Parts: sequence; C-alpha cells; structure tokens
Amino acid sequence: MLHCNLKSDGVREREPHMVRRSLFVALIAVLAGCVVCARYAHAIEPKTVRIDSELAGMGPFTASLVRPEGDGPFAAIVALHGCGGLFNTEGEIRSREADWARRLVAAGYVVLLPDSFTARGLRQICTAHERKIFPDDRAEDAAAAAQWLAQQPYVDKHRLGLMGWSHGAMTALWTVRTGFMHAPLQFKTAIGFYPGCREVAKQPDWHPGIPLTLLLGGADDWTAPGPCRELARRESFRVVEYPGAYHGFDTPNSPVRLRKGLGGQAHVGTDPAARKAAIEEVMGIFAAALRAP
Repeated sequence: MLHCNLKSDGVREREPHMVRRSLFVALIAVLAGCVVCARYAHAIEPKTVRIDSELAGMGPFTASLVRPEGDGPFAAIVALHGCGGLFNTEGEIRSREADWARRLVAAGYVVLLPDSFTARGLRQICTAHERKIFPDDRAEDAAAAAQWLAQQPYVDKHRLGLMGWSHGAMTALWTVRTGFMHAPLQFKTAIGFYPGCREVAKQPDWHPGIPLTLLLGGADDWTAPGPCRELARRESFRVVEYPGAYHGFDTPNSPVRLRKGLGGQAHVGTDPAARKAAIEEVMGIFAAALRAP
C-alpha cells in the first residue's frame, strides 16, 4: 500500500510573502504527489481466477485479475503475456505485465491477464524445441477471457480492449481476425507490441475486424518489423515504429542484453524514449476507444 503524508519542515526566517509562497508551492507539490499515490492505492490486489469455458479448446486456465475499487461498471482490458509466460521464476507477475496492469488500473480499467501456460504444464515456450501451444490456440483463451469479463457485474461488456506482447501480440492478431468473435464478446480495439507477423501474413483471408495498432521496435532482431509493416499496408491498420528500439522496449528498467537460446540470438531491453512514447500511445488509444458513452 502506498501512503501519503503531509508535513511541514522548519524554514529560516524570510520575508512573510516569500515564506507563504514557498509553503504554498511545497504544499501543491505534495498534494499532487498524494493524488498519484491515491490513484495507485485504490486498487484491489491481484486475484487468481479460474476460467472454464467451452470457447477454450485447450481446456480451463487461470488468470490474474486486477481492478479498481468500486462497483463500476468499468471498461476492461485483456492483456496477453509473451512466450516467457505470465510469471517469473519467483512466481511473481513479470515486471512488464505488472507495470502495465498497475498503470491501467490507475486509469480506471479492470485488467485480466490470462495465464495460457501453467494449467497446461508449461512455464515458457521461448526456448522450447517443440511448442505445444500456438497463437491461434491462445486466441481461444482471449475469447474465453472476454466472455468471463462480460459476466462480471463490475465490467461494462461493451467496453473491452485487448493488448499483448510478442507471442501474446501474435495471439491478438489471431483474436481480431474477422469472423472469430461476435458481439457481445467483441473487443473494441486491440494493441500488439512487437509480434511476429509472418504466419498471419500467409493467410490470404486474414483481415482485422476491429481497429488494430501494432507498436514495433525499429531495431528488433527477434521479431523483425518488416513483415508487420507489409501486413499493415495490405490491410490498412496502424503501425507505430520506434527507431532503434529492440524487442521488449516497454519493459521497465531492463538493460539491453543479448538473449541466446532462441534458435538464434536477439537483443532485448528497455528503450526509455520508446517506452515513454508507447505509454502515451496506449493510454490514448484506450481512452478514445473505451470511453463511457
């Protein structure tokens, strides 16, 4: 829990108007900080929920739910983890997903993070030689997650958003394809961070059925941006590319490193400028698409 305290420190004698002005400025700064504290404090701690739906062909799975306090109904975001899974080796939600969840809840969204791996006996598939789950499988999890959210009294089922990272962004591409989901389970908008677009681009009948934005690293050498650029030109959806940014550029406080064991090697890590711009982009997209009527 975050706490805010107001207190005044002693000041040396000054002209009365200067003292009043200094105290006023300091008070405003502290109050502004407390507003931020309060926004982050008024959130319900993550809760694990089980989702058992006929929509999920690979069977039941769990998800982490974070939401603002209050009755709502709130807009909600389904957020799809990457190939490394939702949790780190300590069993905590990975820093990238946790950071985005906190930010989105602070803005008034319910966030549901499906865990597509644990219930299926997987921890990660980044380095797996034989992958047992694919983006089109996980698209069913995304649909089941939307169905679950639509049944919650604190969620506005008409204001659902979708986002994902890497393998989760590839999952989002399969989820938004025309004809896959129908109202009232349809998402209003989708955002994908650095997906691989080659497989989707091979599908001549793939077309996005909702507004779609892809956020790409210009220097990404894991999932190169070129195929996504070409797919965007073919299908007329938005792409935002950040020059010089590598895979995982929005992860907080992750120095760029060379990752091996991927069937090759690739750079991953934070790009502060790209991260800042991407945060503004994502929050703007969701604010516009999921605003209350």
